[in-house]
Amino acid sequence: MWRSLASNMLTVLVVALFLLGGVILWGKSQYTSQGPLETAICLQVRPGSNMTRVSADLEQQGAVSSGAIFRLGAKYAEKSSQLKAGSFLVRPGTSMEAILEQVTQGGASTCGTEVVYRVGVTRLRAEVRELDPATGKFVERADFELGVDETPAIFTDLKSASDTRFRVALAEGVTSWQVVDALKRIDILAGDPGERPGEGLLAPDSYEIISGQARGEVLAQMEERQALLVAAAWENRSPEAAVQSPEEMLILASIIEKETGIAAERGQVASVFTNRLNRGMRLQTDPTVIYGVTKGEGVLGRGLRQSELRKVTPWNTYVIEGLPPTPIANPGRASLAAAVNPDTTDFLFFVADGTGGHAFAATLQEHNRNVVKWREIEAQRNNN
Repeated sequence: MWRSLASNMLTVLVVALFLLGGVILWGKSQYTSQGPLETAICLQVRPGSNMTRVSADLEQQGAVSSGAIFRLGAKYAEKSSQLKAGSFLVRPGTSMEAILEQVTQGGASTCGTEVVYRVGVTRLRAEVRELDPATGKFVERADFELGVDETPAIFTDLKSASDTRFRVALAEGVTSWQVVDALKRIDILAGDPGERPGEGLLAPDSYEIISGQARGEVLAQMEERQALLVAAAWENRSPEAAVQSPEEMLILASIIEKETGIAAERGQVASVFTNRLNRGMRLQTDPTVIYGVTKGEGVLGRGLRQSELRKVTPWNTYVIEGLPPTPIANPGRASLAAAVNPDTTDFLFFVADGTGGHAFAATLQEHNRNVVKWREIEAQRNNN
């Protein structure tokens, strides 16, 4: 009898262990395999939250099949206490294992609300936008000129929210003075920016910033990125480039940047200046005259005077030979590339054509005809 009872108990134990093993394997499969989420979500993890709340939220939104398995997985991975506050984009089919990695590894939020400070040539704007998880596109919530327009309430409210992300974006062609001035006006940043970086040494790009970050640190990131862009552009230069060094490339690129905002024209504008440099002709470009007047500190805000076109400054290419001594703005990647890979043309002149672009010419006679057309367009606009 006892032998039979022991045998039965052993059988039950074996079956129980077998079933337990099956449950464990099933749970592991649920934890590591593709998740049930069909549409992307933005998971909000509030400061002070815990795995119980997060797992319940994930289960409610259909991102995990079982909150309990998610919590057990976190405990097994010894990450239950490593939860990070923020907003995390969870894509369709993301496994529990991958979600746990997202919410415990830290770093910047990947969705939710973002404040973008846009540093332009003429103004500093603040844009509040929110990522739509379903489309992956940002939806604008507010857009205003900092220090000029009335500050929207949504900006004030979200700026202090713990899960709001911040970014500063530099437009191509801004000067170093404009960048430093903008950083001083962005009040989530801290500290004195220090000495103004040299003209042309900051990369026009978008940079993630955090509240309390040092302004000098942000500038250092911009300088580091521009150094990489300059090195890459110089490495890929054409043998036909007129410039003789990375420094000259940076100067020419800044002039190209200020002359045209049309991507398709950069190679043509570069060809004009390349042809002029190769022939020993003066560049005769207005943006260099403007820089000699403003030194990059703000915008001129009016047309150039004849006296300014004749005035000798280190940057006035109507009176100096060759390139000016420094860049006149911070050029972007495309203008750097154009400076050392110009289009092959015989153009020596260009003038505005009334459409936002330019009319190019190889001879002075053709150029003069283009100038007459532009003057007629200007006159018509002034009459209207």
